[in-house]
Amino acid sequence: MQTAVVIIFLVVVLYLFLRFWPEDKDRWHVDPADTTDPRRSGVRLIGPNAPRFPGDAATVLGVVADIVQKSPRTRKIDGSLDEGMITFVVRSRTMGFRDYVTFKAVTEGDMSKLAVYARPGMNVYDWGTNAALLDTWLLEAQQTLDR
Repeated sequence: MQTAVVIIFLVVVLYLFLRFWPEDKDRWHVDPADTTDPRRSGVRLIGPNAPRFPGDAATVLGVVADIVQKSPRTRKIDGSLDEGMITFVVRSRTMGFRDYVTFKAVTEGDMSKLAVYARPGMNVYDWGTNAALLDTWLLEAQQTLDR
């Protein structure tokens, strides 16, 4: 009985530690082009792999930011339209673990390239949640900007 209580206590302490660990904005708000490959647990779209959208960089980033901020358990942690780069934290539904997503928009003629870097806060496999979330956001951004 005591062993079960100790195990439950340790699990609760670990959960609280992970849930309320302070965020280091300088660690997460980084240019996607200046980062390394996120390996199997994240998504990095830069250079020729970055999606292109019609419009200037501020408009594209503004549309994407509006879409992302409407998502549940999501909030901006750093960046702005003036900076041309914004980083968001998205909490998982069940345990509240953090994923970080950075968007940087750059104008290229009449289009804008949107560099993206999405990664879990803990270096664990995320079962494709970052990629699925990005697909949803980018599709909605494409539909909005095509209007």
